[in-house]
Amino acid sequence: MSTVVQRNRWTAARIVRRLPWWGAALVIGIGGLLWIYPFLWMIGASLKDPLEVFTSGLSLIPKHTQWGNYGRAWSDAGFGQYLFNTVVVTVTTVVLVVLRCAMAGYVLARHQFFGRKIVMGILIATLFVPTGYTIIPVVEISQRLGLLNSLTGMVLALSGGAHVASVLLYLGYFRQLPRELEESAVIDGAGFLSIFGRIMMPLANPVTATVTLLTFLGTWNAFFLPLVFSFSRPDLRTLSVGMLAFVGENSTDWSGMAAAATISLLPVVALFVVLQRYFVEGIAGAVKS
Repeated sequence: MSTVVQRNRWTAARIVRRLPWWGAALVIGIGGLLWIYPFLWMIGASLKDPLEVFTSGLSLIPKHTQWGNYGRAWSDAGFGQYLFNTVVVTVTTVVLVVLRCAMAGYVLARHQFFGRKIVMGILIATLFVPTGYTIIPVVEISQRLGLLNSLTGMVLALSGGAHVASVLLYLGYFRQLPRELEESAVIDGAGFLSIFGRIMMPLANPVTATVTLLTFLGTWNAFFLPLVFSFSRPDLRTLSVGMLAFVGENSTDWSGMAAAATISLLPVVALFVVLQRYFVEGIAGAVKS
């Protein structure tokens, strides 16, 4: 009898101790639901007819599923071409940013040269310069080089920024690596590019995954620069700029826009799911140093 009473008391005490954890889990669950609700509403709106988008209120489930919204967004609004343009611009920009930022971070972290602190100070100062302030010189230079209204100019404009956060991530990661790695490679006759490409870059895979994800997100969702570079060439629009196709003079196709937004977000979600582990490792490895 005493054993049963003791077990019941232990169970009750255990429940009391776990009450704060359950309360925290409930609050986090409600917060997470509120956080993803707009995304779920967008998916629901993409399957509704335009009138139901306004009459259904906060309801997520459509009364009659309208899969034709996706077909209208893909073919009628030209999102097939916009997706191709976005993939080309994003992939090329990511490759250029990763190579440039990795090499800049490696040089700043592993080599001492005159003016190094000045260069770092200038890079950090560019964090406080809004993107809109640089659009005029970027457009002017692109026009003089004959790159305006082209995907090439768009790529160079998107990848030509300072990307200070990416440089600092590589800098922090390379700084913590032992010097013996380079010294051994130099003894074996390796040069700068060989050390960088064969030794340092493979070791920095977590940071590369982080920079890839950050650059992918920024480029995929970029609006201002792609809008300027495709202003007179609608066929060069990216997905974010292509949303304007659903806005008319007298009305807006909200259900078609929701379907197009869902199409544009699926690759971002898929990439984040694949790289999330490396993203956390890259941030932790760079900050730890």
